[in-house]
Amino acid sequence: MTIVVMDGPTASALAQILPLLLLTLIIELRRTALHRKVSRITLVAFFVLFGVIETVLVLSIDGELYPFQWGDLLSAITIFGLLAAILGISLMEPREF
Repeated sequence: MTIVVMDGPTASALAQILPLLLLTLIIELRRTALHRKVSRITLVAFFVLFGVIETVLVLSIDGELYPFQWGDLLSAITIFGLLAAILGISLMEPREF
């Protein structure tokens, strides 16, 4: 059984571009202080959705979502873990000096 979400080159390009867009979004949220106005549940839901999409894209880099290569799975888990760390940091309140 083979599951194909999209072709490999498209998945590869999106897997590289989307994290940069996420980083830009986080910087702008912090700069404009919108992260304090948006509920934490909304931010968590967004990060989980983004993590799932990014994981699917990384697993699809070889052109097939399933069966996947072990290297793709390790990369996807690493990226998902880094996104979880970014989420944790983005939910922290800045320290006063």
